Amino acid sequence: MAQKWRVARRSPPKPRPPLDGETLEQLAIAYLGRYATTRARLRRYLARKLRERGWAGEGEPQVAQLAEKCAELGYVDDRAFAVARAASLSRRGYGARRLDQALFEAGIEDGDASDAREQAAEAGWDAALTFARKRRIGPFADRPMDEAARRKAFAAMMRAGHAYGHIARLIAAEPGIVPEPPD
Repeated sequence: MAQKWRVARRSPPKPRPPLDGETLEQLAIAYLGRYATTRARLRRYLARKLRERGWAGEGEPQVAQLAEKCAELGYVDDRAFAVARAASLSRRGYGARRLDQALFEAGIEDGDASDAREQAAEAGWDAALTFARKRRIGPFADRPMDEAARRKAFAAMMRAGHAYGHIARLIAAEPGIVPEPPD
């Protein structure tokens, strides 16, 4: 049985006032000050805030225009975000297809993603080695892998977004013998 004298009764939170143009911009600046983001994510965040609190400003809320204004001012840089995401995923051992998935989720357009894709392609072999080292696959395994372990390792590397040639080369390697990078 709960002890009533210990349970603090909280009143329901006060409803937040609806947004107007100025508070919408303040929300955007506060969000950008806290998170590295993209224009698409900023638009989604502001749209969610508008759904939660409503709109009291004149006319329609200018969410897309506000996101573009922030990009023009340099607060949002989709290209830099994509390059940073590519470097981060490569360091953690993920391949180019996993990067494409992350960039799609972040709303990065193809023009802004080209440098990141190029960077991921260049780092593909090193990322595959990192992934294999973390998972003890192929040359980093304790003992030779049986067929079931090879299939499981192959599937894990495919999910991590690595190229088929890199996967086949690493899985076929004997423990302790790191293969040369493909040409």
